[in-house]
Amino acid sequence: MTYILLLPFALAPSLIWLAFFLRKDTHPEPNRMILKVFLLGMLVTIPAIYIETFLEGFLSSFSLPRIGYLFLYFLAGIALVEELLKYLVVRFGVFSNSALDEPVDVMLYMIIAGLGFAAFENILLLFRLIQTYPVTDIFLVNTVRFVQAVFLHALVSGLFGYFLAFSLVRSRTSNMKKSGFKQQGFLFFFGFFSATILHGLFNFYIFYIGGQSFFLLLLPVIPLAAIAVFISFGFRQLKNL
Repeated sequence: MTYILLLPFALAPSLIWLAFFLRKDTHPEPNRMILKVFLLGMLVTIPAIYIETFLEGFLSSFSLPRIGYLFLYFLAGIALVEELLKYLVVRFGVFSNSALDEPVDVMLYMIIAGLGFAAFENILLLFRLIQTYPVTDIFLVNTVRFVQAVFLHALVSGLFGYFLAFSLVRSRTSNMKKSGFKQQGFLFFFGFFSATILHGLFNFYIFYIGGQSFFLLLLPVIPLAAIAVFISFGFRQLKNL
């Protein structure tokens, strides 16, 4: 019974942010597509766990300093894997669908996939914590994740989606010119690696530094707010394309 009550609580951060970002879309997406991408985002969390576990063991086989190992693991073993899987959700779940009819949709669907991933991640975490921690601690963790981890997934996915949208626009206007393909590739990889690096740095900071005090734990909210401003700007810019 406890787990049944915990489920909507664990889903709440992602659903709240989902409602927030959907309000920014002046041409609402089909509900079936929103649900599909959100659920696929949740589903790819499962292969992510196995891949990350494998990479954790693989990287630990090297004689790396602890700080170097942690940084590399959070960057390549977690962030890169998760950003790639969220992209694949949109690439194969949305790109061939007629619902993708304007550039801003790319950014929005990337955010939806990110929130789906964060939702399942949150469920797994809270279900594990409820076995050993009181409800008050679970509430605190969920609140912190609402303004940090869940928000992070939405923002870095949106950041990648912003550059991915411009990459697709460039592919349609380049008239098969070599320079157009180069710019398209640059936009794609710049967006992907920007999202990966920000995601990896956040995870590394939370694990290595954030646990030292509650103030340090909340400090990443500041750069997240800056990214949120950029995402808001991106929505307005893409709507005009």
